Amino acid sequence: MGYSLSSTLISSDELKKRVRDIASEISREYHGQELVVVGILKGAVFFLSDLVREFTQDLKVTIDFMAVSSYGDSTKTSGIVRIVKDLDTHIGGKNVLIVEDIVDTGLTLSYLVKLLKERSPRSVRVCVLLDKTERRVVEVPLDFKGFEIPDRFVVGYGLDCAGLWRNLPDIMTVDQEENP
Repeated sequence: MGYSLSSTLISSDELKKRVRDIASEISREYHGQELVVVGILKGAVFFLSDLVREFTQDLKVTIDFMAVSSYGDSTKTSGIVRIVKDLDTHIGGKNVLIVEDIVDTGLTLSYLVKLLKERSPRSVRVCVLLDKTERRVVEVPLDFKGFEIPDRFVVGYGLDCAGLWRNLPDIMTVDQEENP
């Protein structure tokens, strides 16, 4: 099986505008406070970078990353979460904002929220760029959300298909091709 790009779902201009709006919401919510922003690698890097650059200057932001694996080289989640890289920052007593590229079943994000809450932060909230509500298996509170999308496999703006297409400026749908 191979994959091919299908169509643009969300343009780079739409992404920029929504990221600015989310950053304003977060800046108001945490006005003058310290905030540990936890990016989930690798997909959230583009979103996180653009997001934190739009925060107001009064926000005291530190950035850390976690890497988890639940897809491998497939387009479907395995449902099994494996921590590949853990935080370097101690989050006890701090406000934590998880920044994720996409949530579908909710299994990975639910696991991460539970894991981080066990470390006694002041708060744990979630910011997600894309929400596939049709695929939800476990409810996860999404405090800041970019776009709700249909149940299609998407790439671009950090999202990939077997490591490809993260570099695309738009979010595009992918079709699976049958090999003869």
